[in-house]
Amino acid sequence: MKKTILILSAIFVASFSFAQMPDKFVKAMESKIVMLDSVQTAEGYIELANAFERIADAEKNQGLAYYYAAYCNASAGTIVGASGDMMAAKADKTDPYADKADKQIKKAEELMKKSSEISIVKKMIATLRMLGDPMNRYMTYGPEATAMLDEAKKMNPDNPRVYLLEAQDKYFTPEEFGGNKEEAKVLFEKSQKLFETFKPETSIHPNWGKNQIAYFLSLYK
Repeated sequence: MKKTILILSAIFVASFSFAQMPDKFVKAMESKIVMLDSVQTAEGYIELANAFERIADAEKNQGLAYYYAAYCNASAGTIVGASGDMMAAKADKTDPYADKADKQIKKAEELMKKSSEISIVKKMIATLRMLGDPMNRYMTYGPEATAMLDEAKKMNPDNPRVYLLEAQDKYFTPEEFGGNKEEAKVLFEKSQKLFETFKPETSIHPNWGKNQIAYFLSLYK
């Protein structure tokens, strides 16, 4: 009986969520979200970020469009920041992406309830700020990124994206600063396992990350 009530409640929540979204908005979002896991370049993420921003501007009361625009800008900036010498200062190139993402995630948070997904993007933005000038910004944005990831985990310990980002941190951080590729592998595998049972609230709620995990795990073979 209890299980039946929980299932019915989940169906009601999903139905209610969709009821608040215009069909045109949902279809526009679905056409872009399907591209997320295949994007591999900064240019690709920029194109998607701009597309989500246009959707957000058309439907100003829909926080998910701002969320995805922020995620894509943070992802594009991260690719730029990770290119070449990762320890070199390149804030002039990465900060514009972080600035855009920061404004967009704040708009998303105003329109959506506080969630693990919002904190995950905030973590990405803090990491991007740090990548802009690692030597001078680590003490400021390193703890902020950790705090946002901890917050995301606390709000939803079964969110696979939490462990994906934690694994990436372990993978890319030098061993002398706490990085460990074998520990990263365990986290990638945990994230992959959680994806097997993870159910997004609707077809346009966050479900990205599977292809990223597959890529990183392929590096261990």
